[in-house]
Amino acid sequence: MYRLASVTADGTHWVLRRNCSVTPRQLGSIYALLSALSLVVAGFFWTHGAWMVLPFSLVELVAVGVAFLVYARHATDGEHICVSCGRLVVEREDAGRLSRIEFAGHAIRVEGPSGHCSLVSVRGGGRSAEVGRYVRADLRPVLAQEIRRALQGA
Repeated sequence: MYRLASVTADGTHWVLRRNCSVTPRQLGSIYALLSALSLVVAGFFWTHGAWMVLPFSLVELVAVGVAFLVYARHATDGEHICVSCGRLVVEREDAGRLSRIEFAGHAIRVEGPSGHCSLVSVRGGGRSAEVGRYVRADLRPVLAQEIRRALQGA
């Protein structure tokens, strides 16, 4: 019945997550291995008189560490959408910050994406939220249709 949602006794749920191939813990291990290898090579050249290799290696490790940190902060980003008892709850996690918007009543409007890169818009009670960031663009109309169907059945 639903392509993107799971239906439980509590209601209909969509858990939309960022597609990350490496977890933050794995990324830390990769960074430690990369750092060790880079420092061994820089140390070898330092002992043979090429002392400038070591400072450049340290700058490289700082730059890669910052990039990995930014990646790791956003690796667990996602959206959780729940329809239960006529209510729609949208929870969004972005870099460790959780935001929650709750829509109640029958005046909830769900608008599908208007363009290829646009998101699904949910409006009601003077509030609005955009969802579907972590769904492929071709599946966003399906997401909008499923949310509408779940609201009609609630």
